[in-house]
Amino acid sequence: MLSYLTQRLASTILVMTLVGIFVFLLLHFSAGDPAAIIAGDYATPQQIVAIRQRLGLDDPLLVQFWRWALRVIQGDLGVSIFSNTPVSVLILQRLEPTLSLALLTMMFAVSIAVTFGVLAAWRVGSLVDRVLMGFSVLGFSMPAFVVGYALIYIFAIELRWLPVQGYRSIVEGVGPWLLHLILPTLTLGLAYVALIARMTRASMLDVLEEDYIRTAKAKGVATRTMLMKHALKNAGVPIVTVVGIGVALLIGGVVITETVFNIPGIGRLVVDAISKRDYPIIQGVILLFSGVYVLVNLLVDLSYTLIDPRIRY
Repeated sequence: MLSYLTQRLASTILVMTLVGIFVFLLLHFSAGDPAAIIAGDYATPQQIVAIRQRLGLDDPLLVQFWRWALRVIQGDLGVSIFSNTPVSVLILQRLEPTLSLALLTMMFAVSIAVTFGVLAAWRVGSLVDRVLMGFSVLGFSMPAFVVGYALIYIFAIELRWLPVQGYRSIVEGVGPWLLHLILPTLTLGLAYVALIARMTRASMLDVLEEDYIRTAKAKGVATRTMLMKHALKNAGVPIVTVVGIGVALLIGGVVITETVFNIPGIGRLVVDAISKRDYPIIQGVILLFSGVYVLVNLLVDLSYTLIDPRIRY
């Protein structure tokens, strides 16, 4: 068990190191002189030189990376070029909307998808199975922005049940906070539901063919107990795996969804930074998203030892 944990932690550190190198080189791989790109088209040579000196771009690449890495380890992600505000402060200001949307989407998607997958496997080949899997294919095939605009048109413009865009902090009340997140959650969660539901169905079908399941049926074990306690638990490893993999889908969808629904989160922050070529913000957000993805997958790997004790040995 200790050896397994050590290997997973070592691989996590290695991955984050490689991500850090890529993020650092992002500025230097951009076409043209980074200082000239930051300064803009109408900058004077003196302004470009000043930017190069301020960012330390005249130093050797290895020195620049070492200086940048030390700052990152200490939590300093740099300063925004245009707003002159620390990147960590900007991220913290936008964290609540993104965190609210991501957590609500994950809870919604996992609960709905696992239910759909179990029902489809239980009624394999039936109308229920075909409808649920058809819904999954449709949900995974439709782009998030198309789903988002369709939901806005139906539920916000035509029916006027929900707000069109924007975000309300949870400190203003759970009701307004939830109302503004229903449509974004449905938009972001649709593809996530489809992915997890299909994997749940496939994993459950494999388990339902096992001898101990047939024995449980022969002994008259209740269907609910048989599905949830025996089958689903033993089908858990592939399901948890795809949940972790889907975090990448979730992170990418946050950027699109926040743009469609005008949510002032980290996704909108990085879109604005890309349009302005504010490299410190872009680097900081990529590091944050990469760290979250690596951490979630580390937790998924560690959860295997709880689901399947054989992995501990």
